Amino acid sequence: MKIGIVGLGLIGGSLAIDLHALGHTVLASSRRASTCQQAIAQGIVTDASPDLSLLTAAEVVFLCTPLGAIEATFNQLAPHLSPDTIVTDVGSVKQPIVAAIAPRWVNFVGGHPMAGTAESGLDAAQPQLFAGNPYVLTPIATTPPQALSTVSEVVRSLQSQLYQCPPADHDRAVAWISHLPVMLSASLLTACIAEPDQSVLELAKKLASSGFRDTSRVGGGNPELGMMMAQSNQLELLRCLELYRQSLEQTIHSIQQQNWPALEAQLNQTQHARPEFIKRPPA
Repeated sequence: MKIGIVGLGLIGGSLAIDLHALGHTVLASSRRASTCQQAIAQGIVTDASPDLSLLTAAEVVFLCTPLGAIEATFNQLAPHLSPDTIVTDVGSVKQPIVAAIAPRWVNFVGGHPMAGTAESGLDAAQPQLFAGNPYVLTPIATTPPQALSTVSEVVRSLQSQLYQCPPADHDRAVAWISHLPVMLSASLLTACIAEPDQSVLELAKKLASSGFRDTSRVGGGNPELGMMMAQSNQLELLRCLELYRQSLEQTIHSIQQQNWPALEAQLNQTQHARPEFIKRPPA
């Protein structure tokens, strides 16, 4: 199959690695000619160019630009494509993207691979990034079954765990497990660096270990991505933040009142709930 990729960052580059290894013809485009040349030199694409017309021959095109640039990228790409070309994206918020592109491109399938690292750019791309991880497709009533079937086939070939849901359900769910954690992690770091005693702050930095590393990781990631999450999924994120604030206030109250049974009950509940969020079904 001839597959186009627009954007050769972590996600686009990792897609290129896996799809090229699977024997597909991979045609890629990136704003920087140097990135295109690097991808060709590394042997992870068949051809690459800043010129979007390279993707004219593609049967399926993945839009892998930053979230805020997906619609504009599609606008630039569309004149180069056949109406039969299937277009999908990898954005972490689906409602605004689907609403913007689907009415103008019948063969559009919203998508979101739930995989990534704290690094960015083509140098961060890696093989098997998507294997074993969820990959969500968000078809709507007008999505052609053949377009959905084709994208699903490609996703399964990456050894991803394929899920389908409406765009609104996707955005509400990822607000909890992706967007809210970024904001909480960032708030944790903000609170820590606000410690007024410099000697205590320096000691905390020296003592920080796995617990702090785990809880602060996503808050120390790409600021542009965090901003796009908040702007594109504002209502759902605010809803989650408000419910989290209520939970945090309950925790504060339990500690202030020395209500240790209530705190213990909460910690027992969370201990039993966590595995349900991180277990993975077999591939």
